[in-house]
Amino acid sequence: MRMLHLVMLLMLGLTGAVQAADPSTLRIGYQKGSISLVLAKQHQLLEQRFANTRVQWIEFPAGPQMLEALNIGSLDIGSTGDIPPIFAQAAGADLLYIGAEPAKPKAEVILVPASSPIESVAGLKGKRIALQKGSSAHNLLLRSLAKAGLGMADVQPVYLAPADARAAFERGSVDAWVIWDPFYSAIDLEGKARLLANGEGLGLIGPFMLGARGYVEANGDFVKRLLAEISRAEALTRSDEAGSIRLLAQFMGLPEEVVRRSFSHRPASPLIPVSDEIVAAQQRTAQLFFDNRLLPKRVDIAGAVWGRQ
Repeated sequence: MRMLHLVMLLMLGLTGAVQAADPSTLRIGYQKGSISLVLAKQHQLLEQRFANTRVQWIEFPAGPQMLEALNIGSLDIGSTGDIPPIFAQAAGADLLYIGAEPAKPKAEVILVPASSPIESVAGLKGKRIALQKGSSAHNLLLRSLAKAGLGMADVQPVYLAPADARAAFERGSVDAWVIWDPFYSAIDLEGKARLLANGEGLGLIGPFMLGARGYVEANGDFVKRLLAEISRAEALTRSDEAGSIRLLAQFMGLPEEVVRRSFSHRPASPLIPVSDEIVAAQQRTAQLFFDNRLLPKRVDIAGAVWGRQ
């Protein structure tokens, strides 16, 4: 009996130690198009899983703004496309790549107005193109131009956040818009844009989960469980597709048909490890931006991958 009592006390002590190991706060950044994170937020999965951690959700218009917050210590964890962390590394951000998603080439697009005479990427030469600087859209444009025998010097980039870019596109102030879902699906269903090109065949990789190095290294076990919860949220897009579409539409302020259309552009996207292949692809992308004088210095991707230092 005494032994059983001792075992029970030990188990309680271990449980308390695990709970105490969770951080007191988590500041997590997301975008409206971050489907996994929005579902986790709206279902309060993190709040339920980590009862001793105060979860603070912070919305950003795009990845560069999110990683700027991470760089100055205002954010712990976030999710962006592949390009923002490269620029953040070049700016000195002490971040870690902690997880990845599969590529979504159909969700990354170059659009022109429905009545535009432009019929190919080559036709963008000399044209004004709206995009978020340092985003996955920047990568799509650079690679698409290269495939067409052009470079950034052959076009007139107009760097705008997504909402401002859409306004400029609809006013006719720009000739094309490089963007991602759900912005793509929304304007496409309204019949105001025509698809010129997407990311298929360009060797794109998917978004990343990123964290402040100090936070991740101090809370490794917590971060592993956090990533598992985010993948659990993503799985709802398949186990409860209709409910997920309804919830996301309400949160984003979009018609359900827009969200349904955006689902058709994405594969199943549970978080996956940052593999050697992903590291190599991200390093090639960083080199591409450096070679095109878009990145001020070379960056080392492998040295910023959690568990590889």
